[in-house]
Amino acid sequence: MDDTRDSYRVGVDVGGTFTDLALVNRASGRLAVAKVLTDYLDVSRGIMDGLRTILAENGVSPGDVHVLVHGTTLATNALIERRGVDTALLVTKGFRDILTMGRESRYDIYDIGIDLPEPLVPRARVFEVTERVDAGGRVVTPLVEDEVASLARRLAAGGIEAVAVCLLHAFRNPDHERAVAAIFSDAAPDVAVSLSSDVSPDIGEYERASTTVANAYVRPIIGRYLDDLADRLRADGVAAQPMIMTSDGGTIPRATAVEYPVRLIESGPAGGAMAAAYLGKLSDRQDLIAFDMGGTTAKICVIEDGEPSRAGQFEVGHANRFVRGSGLPIRAPVLEMIEIGAGGGSIAAVDELGLLRVGPGSAGAHPGPACYGLGGAAATVTDADLYLGYLDADFFLGGRMRLDRNRAERAIVENVAAPLGVAGERAALGIHDVVNDNMARAAKVHCLEQGRDPRSYTLVAFGGAGPVHAYRVAQALGMRRVLYPARAGVMSAFGFLVSPPAFELMQTSTSLLCEVDPAAASGVFARMEAEGRRLLDGAGVAARDIRVRREAAIRYRGQTFDLFVPVPPERLRREDLQTIETAFLERYRARYHRVNPGHPIEVVSWRVVVGGPRPNHRPQTFAPGRDADEALKGRRRAYSPESGAFVDWPVYDRYALGAGVRIDGPAIVEEAESTVVIGASAEMQADEHNNLHLILPAASP
Repeated sequence: MDDTRDSYRVGVDVGGTFTDLALVNRASGRLAVAKVLTDYLDVSRGIMDGLRTILAENGVSPGDVHVLVHGTTLATNALIERRGVDTALLVTKGFRDILTMGRESRYDIYDIGIDLPEPLVPRARVFEVTERVDAGGRVVTPLVEDEVASLARRLAAGGIEAVAVCLLHAFRNPDHERAVAAIFSDAAPDVAVSLSSDVSPDIGEYERASTTVANAYVRPIIGRYLDDLADRLRADGVAAQPMIMTSDGGTIPRATAVEYPVRLIESGPAGGAMAAAYLGKLSDRQDLIAFDMGGTTAKICVIEDGEPSRAGQFEVGHANRFVRGSGLPIRAPVLEMIEIGAGGGSIAAVDELGLLRVGPGSAGAHPGPACYGLGGAAATVTDADLYLGYLDADFFLGGRMRLDRNRAERAIVENVAAPLGVAGERAALGIHDVVNDNMARAAKVHCLEQGRDPRSYTLVAFGGAGPVHAYRVAQALGMRRVLYPARAGVMSAFGFLVSPPAFELMQTSTSLLCEVDPAAASGVFARMEAEGRRLLDGAGVAARDIRVRREAAIRYRGQTFDLFVPVPPERLRREDLQTIETAFLERYRARYHRVNPGHPIEVVSWRVVVGGPRPNHRPQTFAPGRDADEALKGRRRAYSPESGAFVDWPVYDRYALGAGVRIDGPAIVEEAESTVVIGASAEMQADEHNNLHLILPAASP
């Protein structure tokens, strides 16, 4: 659609604490935002309340909203809280215990009382099917269809709403799984069926089964939710059909999201990373660390050459929160990021050893931090930031929500200061420092695991709490540059609006690279491309504008992990295999700083990303400013770690800063959704888009 004065795009991100909305005028690029507490009882109702508010505040008619992109935690929460539908799993005879056995590994080998995540489907609802396909895809035992039909009727009568089908070697030959789906369609049409050969056609029976079960477990819930949201939007006169954000940074039509809800699990954080990548390109910064700190958690993603890092697997429903290996594996494309329990609502307490701990427990939105005045009594990071003077009690959320400093002080003194035997300000600073250190250490480990030095990157700080803490996090990492985006508190919602329609498909095809049949591989790519085009139907992308990216997952034979390597877009030829090998060796050397000459190289899978062009966002520009004093709101007593006391800090109005204006630290810069806090000796300058660029002082030798 051509840009017009009355055409608007809306991004909606439902988070653990707040629901964020971003409204963009397609002609001018003007960005307006809204932030409301997440309505846990009725998420759609909360979205509609927020949408009506932001449209009314900006004088926009619902009929002028032509694009609405939504990211939701509904699938994530349903998996974590075990609130999915009654689900059954169908497996090949002899494989009933695949979910219970898992990988038979322990994420902590020294913990004799280790807790492992319970399967989403108990053993009593796992059913064996008579059939067998060998590792080459050849049928050994035909499917007994009458047995499947009888089982389908029995499951439907027993109240089963969803079925996951994960038959042995179905990624090689999906015919039996598709026959099962056809039988259920006739015998039990109201049961939602998810096939592993569609959801996760990848090698690894346990991971494939776990992913397919997760997809089936939430599929009816996501279907009802998105249908309800679409009905409410239509009733309000909104012209747009909702597009849904995926965990790998693309957007998909509602029908595709209902079919593959497992792709939505990390949609919110993905939006933030995509926004950071967009802002980096706008600022001519290609190597970034996206730092998203919200009310519940903090997320960190490495962006290199303008593209966020990607992975093919992640975990949900951790038995030990934030500990790798303690969750249920999900094989689906995702932007690679780490998540730690460090948000504004993270609870601070003194443990049995007399040590200060911050997180991973969170006060969430209800009751929230003590300063919210909603019944919370625990000391949180937000309480500490308010006590230290970094937040304005009368200007939280632009003044729409008043904070209670007395409640914050009481919570800190009772829960932290008194047990430690220190003054209140020392306890508050301890909370602030501990959470900063937790985030910095996690970021450093994440970068080192990828062979990256964070000191050569720019930190992009967003989320409601990110700009408050980014200066100290960057300082701890030895970083010199920080980018503070305008409207940082709603960056994930904005990121939805700069993310292209896209869907990734893959097909396992393990073989030595030198033995690949180019004609057969070209056929696989053609089938995946056709399926990708089908799944993007309804995304509003013209056939001529659809773009296809081909990749291969390559590794040295005998290794567990693989690297993605580009594959030429034309029909694959024998000489292209050498090009693929060269690209793999270059990426392997860049990641691990060495190669193994002569060691066999194998293809694990072929991958295709089918998508449309990135939305053409025209950023709003701001007039040049003359002096920072024009934006000075006043001064506020805030704690200075450098002087070890409360001192007067200048406080600036973010919206009054003109392009080119410079600010020297220490200083506080406020906008409605977030607050930027910078320490002494730092230099910060506003650009023409109202983004703030910070240069930290060089570390002492």
